[in-house]
Amino acid sequence: MRLALAQLNPIVGDLEGNARLIADAAGRARDAGADLLVCPELGLSGYPPKDLLLQEGFVRDCVAAAGELGRRHSAGLTLVFGAPLPVSGDGNDLSRGVHNALLAYRDGVMIDSYDKRLLPTYDVFDEDRYFVPGGRAVVIDVPTRVGPAVRVGLTVCEDLWKGEDAGFSHRYLDRPDPVPELVSPRDGRAGATLIVNPSASPFVLGKGRRHRDILKRHAVRHGVHVAGVNQVGGNDELIFDGHGAVFDPSGALVAAAPGFVEHLLVADISPSARAGVALGAADPLLGAPDEELLYRALVLGVRDYCRKTGFATAAIGLSGGIDSALTCVIAAAALGPRNVTGISMPGPYSSEGSKTDAAALAANLGVPYRTIPIGPGFDALVATLRAGDAPVSGLTEENLQSRLRGTVLMAFSNATGAIVLTTGNKSELAVGYCTLYGDMNGGLAVLSDVTKQWVYRLSKWVNAHPDKLGIPGVPVSGPIPASTISKPPSAELRPDQTDEATLGPYAQLDEVIERVVERRQSPERIARETGFDPAMIRRTIRLIDLSEYKRKQAAIGLKVTGVAFGSGRRYPIAQRYRPEQRL
Repeated sequence: MRLALAQLNPIVGDLEGNARLIADAAGRARDAGADLLVCPELGLSGYPPKDLLLQEGFVRDCVAAAGELGRRHSAGLTLVFGAPLPVSGDGNDLSRGVHNALLAYRDGVMIDSYDKRLLPTYDVFDEDRYFVPGGRAVVIDVPTRVGPAVRVGLTVCEDLWKGEDAGFSHRYLDRPDPVPELVSPRDGRAGATLIVNPSASPFVLGKGRRHRDILKRHAVRHGVHVAGVNQVGGNDELIFDGHGAVFDPSGALVAAAPGFVEHLLVADISPSARAGVALGAADPLLGAPDEELLYRALVLGVRDYCRKTGFATAAIGLSGGIDSALTCVIAAAALGPRNVTGISMPGPYSSEGSKTDAAALAANLGVPYRTIPIGPGFDALVATLRAGDAPVSGLTEENLQSRLRGTVLMAFSNATGAIVLTTGNKSELAVGYCTLYGDMNGGLAVLSDVTKQWVYRLSKWVNAHPDKLGIPGVPVSGPIPASTISKPPSAELRPDQTDEATLGPYAQLDEVIERVVERRQSPERIARETGFDPAMIRRTIRLIDLSEYKRKQAAIGLKVTGVAFGSGRRYPIAQRYRPEQRL
């Protein structure tokens, strides 16, 4: 049979636009001679629809759009796409709940539907809040143009992952495995020889390789072909990377889709054989270094957040430091250099090197650049506070500078309609090394899930691969000035200030943050396994806890690791659990 997988970029809630994406894919699949087209999980509604599912009329409209789509665009092929469906089958009756469903149409008639059986409720997933799990396996017969019909088993995302990709497989120990039921003969009929798995699985560094392994294991274990198609694009803080793939029963890759772009993957497979016929089986996922995957994810996240929320331009405070430099590179690639404005806001402690580095970066990228000094405003504010007998400490002066810069950026945003992109990294956000209503001002936190160590690693990759940045005219030496990368990082808010003098070595800080935030390890274990100074560990953990109130007020940030500061990490602000005191 000829299988087509449509890697689509839907907008949550845009039922008409998403239906057009699926209809266009159906037309291209038909032209390619495909027998079966499979589209991503909840591709009609977009994923994740969140509380839109609770909005009166939304599910009803999804049902109507799904019926229209299936009737009009399934001629000559079997069309499988995802949409929310009420358990009752009536779009006006949600009293029994809603399924995360797949619909299968052919020649204008719905053949069957499948309801996702394993509902993830961990990290950013909250499907138990919205959906009712399905209770039956579904295998459909797909007619082919050149041979007998193929038995195709339907699954959705977590039905195959079972939490293995995130370390939560224990959640399903008491639930039946959906896959064996699909491949087992029943009712006098053969089991599935092809399993398809539409998904909406967010990008996380390293997770794509685990998904590949899971797909291969299912193919080999059950002696069937397995095909996965993932959503692509950014929706709020989540980034979806695509990277669809087809594996044969031996575990060999039959076909693979490129990442981070919409794509129609077409592959000829022979379910009765032990191997498939590949139409280009090089794997763009396994062949790319982590730095490239992270860069492309962040660029896509910025581009889609702006596109889907209506922003065409962006503004960035360029300090001459590495965080703002990397953010500016990503923004220039996402929106085009002429649509990004870099604003230098030198203050009383800004070094000449930082000013020249900021200007050089903007010139290398072709980004419009302007300088707005904060010195006069800073002096006026300090004088005003002192005239009112308000105490002005060193920390107050540091935060005043940061807040003046935040005010300048937001004023520029108000005047031009540009979104302000914040430049702080995960290390700073973790320990509160940032200023509320200052450098935290903005609409999107690009690097909030990227630690300082990764900022350096990614910046070096950017300079080493200017041809892969998607920015015309970048110097062959790369866009980021070498001195930006080599100089000690500093907020430059007081004389001779450096980050590591305040926070300690980033190599140690980032490891403690990763162990606390992502792996949720105890202080005792961290001290035992790292050999780090217990006082440093205690201080870091305390700062992470104390800074929760800041993060609750931060701009939405792009998620690229297993646990980001966002909807997947839900810590209370007013709490007194102090495990670090045991050290």
